[in-house]
Amino acid sequence: MPVSVLLQHLLPLRLLTRVAGRLAQSRHPLVAQALIRSFMWRHGVSLKEACRHAPADYPSFNDFFARKLRPGVRPVARASWVSPADGTVSQLGWIGAGRMILAKQRAYGVGELLADVALARHFEGGRFTTVYLSPRDYHRVHMPCAGRLLGMRHVPGTLFSVRPDIVRGMDGLLARNERLICWFEHPQHGIFAMVLVGAAIVGSISTVWHGLVTQPGRGPIRQWDYQDGEPAPKLVQGAEMGHFQLGSTVVVLMPQTALGFHPGWQEGQKVRQGQAMSNM
Repeated sequence: MPVSVLLQHLLPLRLLTRVAGRLAQSRHPLVAQALIRSFMWRHGVSLKEACRHAPADYPSFNDFFARKLRPGVRPVARASWVSPADGTVSQLGWIGAGRMILAKQRAYGVGELLADVALARHFEGGRFTTVYLSPRDYHRVHMPCAGRLLGMRHVPGTLFSVRPDIVRGMDGLLARNERLICWFEHPQHGIFAMVLVGAAIVGSISTVWHGLVTQPGRGPIRQWDYQDGEPAPKLVQGAEMGHFQLGSTVVVLMPQTALGFHPGWQEGQKVRQGQAMSNM
């Protein structure tokens, strides 16, 4: 077993996440600025594209980490499906027999990832892709296509790192970690889903329609139904849908009617939010 994978089992990840979350929320200037400036130096983060260009403009590390970008710096490509985030394509493949089929890796169940076998049936014969957001990336998540929100589910779980090498080394990691599942209705293609996967040191996950949804910890699965109860938000392609506080991963599950992947959408490829994900 690789050392990086072994450490995931040995380290007190929940304790580390709670401590990191407290520090990231601190608005004390000495704490916040020390964290922000050291993080920028270590990870080579630039604020040139951000709405606020100076580290001192951010009152807390969380505020800096979930920074917004200036309008127009992430144009949306003319494609049916576009990248939901800045990051690296860590996985892509087909969905068959209820499994996400990965080249060179073990398949794992869509029903397990979504915590819903019935919902998983909508993706039979479809495609999926995973985008890993490294610490230096822009951490707001956007819509890969237009959609009307149908439901949202928060599933507590483990907090293993979602670094691509660790995901490859642990069976079904993304279906074991804490995650927020959002499913939408596409105007032409039917139901698609976005899964925002939590990880070690991730403080929380928020959505634009709900606000803060997850905070690290154990508890029951929670679900919100937007079909019959609360008004269903409609989001256009490229619109922001949520953000992470500290890095993680986004999984997009597409129905069978979705178009094939763009030739440039390959495992290990760096991508930007709004970049073409489909070939049309």
